[in-house]
Amino acid sequence: MATCSQCPVRESSICHSLSADALDRFGRAGRRQTLLAGQTLMWEGEDALLVGNVVDGILKLTASLSDGRDQMLGIAFPSDFIGRAFGTKTRHSVTAVTDAEVCTFRRSDFDDLARRHADVEHDLLKRTLGELDQMRKWMQVLGKMTATERVAVFLIEMAARLCPDVESETALIRFTLPIGRQDMGDLLGLTIETVSRQITNLRQRQIIGTPDRRSIVIYDRRALAACAGMG
Repeated sequence: MATCSQCPVRESSICHSLSADALDRFGRAGRRQTLLAGQTLMWEGEDALLVGNVVDGILKLTASLSDGRDQMLGIAFPSDFIGRAFGTKTRHSVTAVTDAEVCTFRRSDFDDLARRHADVEHDLLKRTLGELDQMRKWMQVLGKMTATERVAVFLIEMAARLCPDVESETALIRFTLPIGRQDMGDLLGLTIETVSRQITNLRQRQIIGTPDRRSIVIYDRRALAACAGMG
């Protein structure tokens, strides 16, 4: 790869701390891959051969249940790190929700890089701890919150990731949900019917708008935060 310096997630990815020379050397070991929606990049239980950065698009992390169903564990956005560094087995499957582009490296190459560059290893630790914090947050969401609170928290999280530049409390926030309501239900521990009812309830209260099934407009951020138990 000869375009690392022009990568759209260069400043927010795990490679951001590398010097120009180190980035050039590591970039030559990388591979840009284009994934079609529905295509799986990593499979749960397989040898952990790849790691990488999401460059564009949305991916989901899933694990298989004993009855064969998939449990959704999370969502990966551009600049997020995917794969199991310093591990031998992949703990979850990684599948493209939308058409996506990823920058992948052989895990052994990345592990060597992280050992030789303390900033990368430090960033990886920070991201790992951030994921742990996120998992603890979702445990609270699933264990203590009502259905309304769960859906409201999810919408607030999506707005923060998809519209990070909107700062004004009064500005409308518009985004397209990266996953459907069935996946939302799996992630939030709710049925698809409950998810739909809660979205309808928020829309009828004029807190959000739904121009179509995937599009969300947040009209009142304070009210949505109150619904999430953050007010």
